[in-house]
Amino acid sequence: MTNQPHSNDSSPSAEELRDRIEHTRDDLGRTVEALASKVDVKAQAKEKAAEVKAQAEDVTARALEKAAALKEQAAELLKEKTPEPVLEEASRMATAVRANRKPLIAVGAALAVVLLVKRGRRRK
Repeated sequence: MTNQPHSNDSSPSAEELRDRIEHTRDDLGRTVEALASKVDVKAQAKEKAAEVKAQAEDVTARALEKAAALKEQAAELLKEKTPEPVLEEASRMATAVRANRKPLIAVGAALAVVLLVKRGRRRK
């Protein structure tokens, strides 16, 4: 074993050194970005808020789906349990109300005015 100096063949070329330096810079840049993101509390808070928002939207969507399903079940159960004459009368009344909206609105408004006047007189 002798200590021979490195020959030109075993030492890296200038181009190889530039490539190594560029690779090292890229690695260092990624490391710095990773460390900066760990220290950036504001960005972490935004990310966490986005996650929580997504979870809340998911839970809301599932709850709405379940509510819609329960509404359908209740409507079906109501139709099954309600006698036919009652359903027919309710349908007839709904048709009559739709046909006479303006008079019913006028009567409702008049009733509201009367109730408000009575309430105002009681307070005096």
